[in-house]
Amino acid sequence: MFLARLGSLNSLEQTRKSKFWSTWIAGDPPSADSMGRICALVNHDDLRVANHHVYSRLKRNKALVAPWHGLTPLVLDGHESHATYRRCCAGCLEREVTVKSKDGGTETRKQFYHRHVTARLITESLSLMLDAESIRAGEDELAAAMRVFERVLTRYPRAFDVVIGDALYTDPRFFKFVRERDKHVLTVLKNENRDLIRDVRSLCEVTDSVEILSGKRKCQCWDINGLESWPQVGMPVRVVQSEERWWVRRQLDGELEQRVSDWFWVTTLPESLANTAAIREIGHSRWTIENEGFNELVTRWHGDHVYKHDDSAMLSFWLICLIACNLFQAFFLRNLKPQARAKYSMLHLARLISSCLYAEIPSRAPG
Repeated sequence: MFLARLGSLNSLEQTRKSKFWSTWIAGDPPSADSMGRICALVNHDDLRVANHHVYSRLKRNKALVAPWHGLTPLVLDGHESHATYRRCCAGCLEREVTVKSKDGGTETRKQFYHRHVTARLITESLSLMLDAESIRAGEDELAAAMRVFERVLTRYPRAFDVVIGDALYTDPRFFKFVRERDKHVLTVLKNENRDLIRDVRSLCEVTDSVEILSGKRKCQCWDINGLESWPQVGMPVRVVQSEERWWVRRQLDGELEQRVSDWFWVTTLPESLANTAAIREIGHSRWTIENEGFNELVTRWHGDHVYKHDDSAMLSFWLICLIACNLFQAFFLRNLKPQARAKYSMLHLARLISSCLYAEIPSRAPG
């Protein structure tokens, strides 16, 4: 279903009479209702073992190569997959939302939603979605992220070197948790840590900068080591500031416009392991879980579709989606020749898989 991008269990059920299935299983596939019920009972660890098998094969075949700086990042990020005002299950999270009322004013309504934390491994050419964990009622995203990290560390102890997170992960609990397990951490630093930001800005005024060219971007970077302005973390930290400028051509009038962005990253990585350019690239690589991960899975793979409103079933379907995505990307990048990859898109190949499901269905019309 995921490989063919069908988007629903009912679409999959309509292919039950296809001769294609006899190649893989004995008998017809289960019905849509059975699939939803079974996925609610599936052991999530079995799915994680299957995903680890994909990683092991790729690692053995030298397909997972570290980036140029030699450090393989693991990205952790939260994703909200479902929100509704009407239905809830035992695993739903709750929040109060202010909405417009029928009389034109505002009212507060209770909204039910599901959210999970997913881990993504970033390598030179092929990145893998490794694991996911649902956020439970009464806990924050960091609690689920630390569970994911500990499980990934147990199963993939040598797969990554540094853990990346957005500004939410700039938390002393998370930094201590990761460092106690001998891994480094790098997160986005924003104005919430005002003392650290203020000290970094003042030090940048008396510190020489480094100019880095990255594609069309011209980056002015400052690298400050041994900062103790964040005593809650219990260790000196390193902050890299990157002021980046680049030009874009506006579609409306065709004029060139200069864009400017200012980034801060706080990390435990020493200069002996990562220079300023490496810190900047590792920091920006966090966006791959958004652009190539969540956006791709939601837009193309129907990853946010509620196949069954049950917390366990929703996590099962998400883990199966991660396995399918990893397999598909490995097939596209490792099995196809460069000429075929240049000629056919991933979406075209997904439609070919879908055509296999429908090609051998008996042509007699229903009824």
